[in-house]
Amino acid sequence: MSRKRASSGVVGGGGGAARSGSGGARESAGRGTEAARVALLAKRLAAPGASGVGVGIGDDAAVLDPVDGSLVWTIDAQVDGTHFRMAWLGWEDVGWRSFMAAASDLAAMGATPVAALSALTLADDVDDAALDALARGQADAARAVSAPVVGGNLARGRETSITTTLLGRAERPVLRSGAREGDGVYLAGAVGMAAAGLLALERGAHLGDPSVDACVDAWRRPRALVERGLAMRGLASAAVDVSDGLACDAGHLAEASAVTLLFDERLLRARAGDALERAAALLGRDLLDMLVHGGGEDYALLVTSPSPIEGFDRVGVVEGDGPGVSLLRIDGARTAVDPRGFDHFG
Repeated sequence: MSRKRASSGVVGGGGGAARSGSGGARESAGRGTEAARVALLAKRLAAPGASGVGVGIGDDAAVLDPVDGSLVWTIDAQVDGTHFRMAWLGWEDVGWRSFMAAASDLAAMGATPVAALSALTLADDVDDAALDALARGQADAARAVSAPVVGGNLARGRETSITTTLLGRAERPVLRSGAREGDGVYLAGAVGMAAAGLLALERGAHLGDPSVDACVDAWRRPRALVERGLAMRGLASAAVDVSDGLACDAGHLAEASAVTLLFDERLLRARAGDALERAAALLGRDLLDMLVHGGGEDYALLVTSPSPIEGFDRVGVVEGDGPGVSLLRIDGARTAVDPRGFDHFG
């Protein structure tokens, strides 16, 4: 997931003029014309009078008012068959998840969300009812993080994908490269819950158990920790969102800062929670492995800081010899951690 920064100014985004490779205004069962579908999206996503938005959906491009501080940009794509399977999700869930994945990047940089662009490529099996549900999920997520969708693009393709570009602002964005020896390592949000939920869906196992269902809900409806991201500003020395797994994303931060992150097994286990502990047991997975290598779509925030931060739990310490990720075991032994996680091409 890319992150780009620029100085403040008027920004043009994709407006209401959608493009499509569908060959014109054809209509089939359950699917309206391109113009009708653009109107459907505009109705669901438009946010008249949104703060900072000069021109939103309905023109050739969006216009945003100048902002104080730096602009923080991110983009995230969710592709059918890679990031989700419709057998396990509703279209509203897909819309929600696609938006929150992008919003989590802003949270990790301590940025306040401003506005979003949404580019939809729709396969032929996505009818207007599905499109409306997808847009409802996007709109709900946009309201939850106060970042209206101000434009985008609509196209036809062989597989459905949702690409969300999100713009935020921050006086001083928190980067991955600022961790220093002696800093504490802190976590906000769950790790491992979403991975356990996905594993249960893949196996079709233990669904209906309250603990497993809580993990499934964590995968279906993650929430970007924007408020926690704002709380760490001015305190965190470095940060990253956990989108590919705790070990993997800790490795990214350690590499950028040239340090070693030493996690404390006792502290990680203490904050795991009863639902994950029971779900891991039911699914035959080691709890520590779920925490460290389980996956990352909980979108937790991992930060380093010389002092505690409200809403974050201490789980380790930064050491000067790096880069690397290590684990202090309960018995006092120290082991290196393989920084593996989700990899599109691994």
